[in-house]
Amino acid sequence: MPKVYAIANQKGGVSKTTSTANIARYLAENGRKVIAIDLDPQGDLTVAFGENPTKLEKHAYHLLIEDDISVPDVMIYKPERKVALIPTNIDLAGAEADFMSDQTLTPAVLKNKLEEVKAKTDYILIDCPPSLGVLTVAALTAADGVLVPCQTQYLSYTGLYKLKNTVQRVKARLNPSLRITAIFPTMYDARTKHDNEILDALRENYPDILINIPVPYRAAAKDSISSALSLEELDPRSDAARAYKRIAEVIHERS
Repeated sequence: MPKVYAIANQKGGVSKTTSTANIARYLAENGRKVIAIDLDPQGDLTVAFGENPTKLEKHAYHLLIEDDISVPDVMIYKPERKVALIPTNIDLAGAEADFMSDQTLTPAVLKNKLEEVKAKTDYILIDCPPSLGVLTVAALTAADGVLVPCQTQYLSYTGLYKLKNTVQRVKARLNPSLRITAIFPTMYDARTKHDNEILDALRENYPDILINIPVPYRAAAKDSISSALSLEELDPRSDAARAYKRIAEVIHERS
C-alpha cells in the first residue's frame, strides 16, 4: 500500500524541509517510488531539489485550484535524487483566500488529486508550511500519517499539543484514518542541558511514536537547501545524514 505522509509542525525552523528532502532521498533508495510535495509557499523544498520557484509555469497552487490540472502536469522528476517533485512558489500563499472565497474548494482537493498516482507510488511526502491553516489541513486530509520533526527546544516541544489537537480535529471531521506516525528529534545539540532535557521529555511522553534517533544540529543543513544537495552529498561523513538514513529505515519499517 502506498503511504502518504504530511511532515508537519506549526513552528518554523525545525528542519521540516531538510527532513523531507533527506527522508525522501533515502526512501527512494532500492527502487522505491517517491513523490515529494512542496506545500509551503516559501518554496524551500523546491529550491532544495534544484528548481527556481520564480521560473515555474505550473506548480502546487495550480494543482489545488484548477480542476483540469493533474499531478503529472506539475510533477518534475529529479533523477539525481530518484524522487519526483511537485514544486511551488509564493503564489501558493493565495490559496488561503481562494479556499475562503470559492465554496467548491475543499480540504479534500489534494487527496482527490493524488488518487490517480497513489497506485504507482510507494511514498508521498508533503512538506507543510509552519502554520495550521488551510494548506496544512489539506495535507492532513490527504495523509495516512503525520511525521513530526521536533527541534529539541522548549517552544517546539510545547507546540506539539497544538498539532495533536489539529490532527484530532481533522481525524474527526475529514480523515478518520489519520494518525501521528512518528516524532523525531531535530537540531539536537548534545552539549547543552536544555536539549538533553527536551530529548528526555520526548522519550518519556511519546515513547510509542518517538523515533529515538536525534538528528544533530549542523550548519550544513542550511547549505544543503541552498546548494540543492542532500546532506550526504554535501558531506559524505555527515552524522546528520546518517541519522536521516536510519529514520527513513524506521519509517519504512512502520509503513
